[in-house]
Amino acid sequence: MATDIKDTVRAVEAAAVMGLFPARPRLLALGEPTHGEDSLLDLRNELFRQLVEQEGYRTIAIESDCMTGLLVDDYVTSGTGSLDAVMEHGFSHGWGASAANRELVRWMRAHNARADHDGRPASERLRFAGFDGPLEITGAASPRQALTALHGYLSREVDADLLPCTAETVDRLLGADDRWTDPAAMTDPAQSVGRSAEAGQLRLLADDLVALLDAQTPHLLAATSPDDLDRARLYGRTATGLLRYHHWMADTSPARMTRLCALRDLMMSQNLLALAARGPALVHAQNAHLQREKSSVQMWQGRVEWWSAGALVNARLGGEYGFVATALGTIRHQGVDTPPPDTVEGHLYALPEDRCVVDAPRLAAALGDRQLAPRVSGWFGYAPFDPAHLANSDGMVFVKDVLPG
Repeated sequence: MATDIKDTVRAVEAAAVMGLFPARPRLLALGEPTHGEDSLLDLRNELFRQLVEQEGYRTIAIESDCMTGLLVDDYVTSGTGSLDAVMEHGFSHGWGASAANRELVRWMRAHNARADHDGRPASERLRFAGFDGPLEITGAASPRQALTALHGYLSREVDADLLPCTAETVDRLLGADDRWTDPAAMTDPAQSVGRSAEAGQLRLLADDLVALLDAQTPHLLAATSPDDLDRARLYGRTATGLLRYHHWMADTSPARMTRLCALRDLMMSQNLLALAARGPALVHAQNAHLQREKSSVQMWQGRVEWWSAGALVNARLGGEYGFVATALGTIRHQGVDTPPPDTVEGHLYALPEDRCVVDAPRLAAALGDRQLAPRVSGWFGYAPFDPAHLANSDGMVFVKDVLPG
């Protein structure tokens, strides 16, 4: 008997999400098709709370700066700083202004405070991570913070003779930070400092510092804490990633934006794999960064395609990576109205549920050979679900109507 579409959906709860997988994924990623809607983030918060409490996930990672995210992690694990301060300084992309993100951080701290009171081990504390690079659509950060932090860690722990340079040399080569952060460099490669002689020397030094970090791993494991070593590795990934990104910002070839988009998702994937090595983690970002297929975007010079962070992670983790997209019916306050009936969203919109977890392969089978049309968005901030991805998806969360916050 053919499966009816209504038989492919369940209530939005952790058990329904876990039922999409044969075993608990080590990295479980929840995507969103638009940014800035707190009602979707509230739903994320509730699902993640259940998955932490019922399935043992111990890290929550979001699409935000991996370096500033360390401030949030310090707050949720040990209460360092204040909630106001970490919301202001611990997020990129403006995510710190979100009431739902604030509630997520508040709940994570409260969860850990209860654990401390109950005497539960530190291994059961919730951790927070940003997994994006220090990048914005308008440009990239200076590598100063990551590179000087890596150099500082190594200078404290290894013989000075092993260091490839002094801190003063790093500072001199970096120069003024506004050389690196000039937003004009995003559209004009000639304004980028990424291929200067100083930047070239810094790339070599960063590579040598990371090699030294790796070569000294046995000593560093004995001399410092696992968290300190993890952070040093993060500094190394970020420093080398930023210097590489700046190098290609100075590129004048037609492949420039393809390389930049690919490098951003490569940095994301490296951070996600590091989190997976630490333990089970929940991830939240735009669908396009987490899907297993190539991502694409229409930019000023044309269409750009690159392998997403999810595709790169999936190539390494296989079945230990799970991805649940979010699909939407309407965002009427942004001009996104009722989806056409021949789209994936249109079929789901016809169901009575306001929100549901969808078994994507079963939905694809239930729809059979019905032609599914790609939904066209009239608003740049919303990316519809690609019907070509349906059969190859683990599942999705469908929200019928997104209401303004």
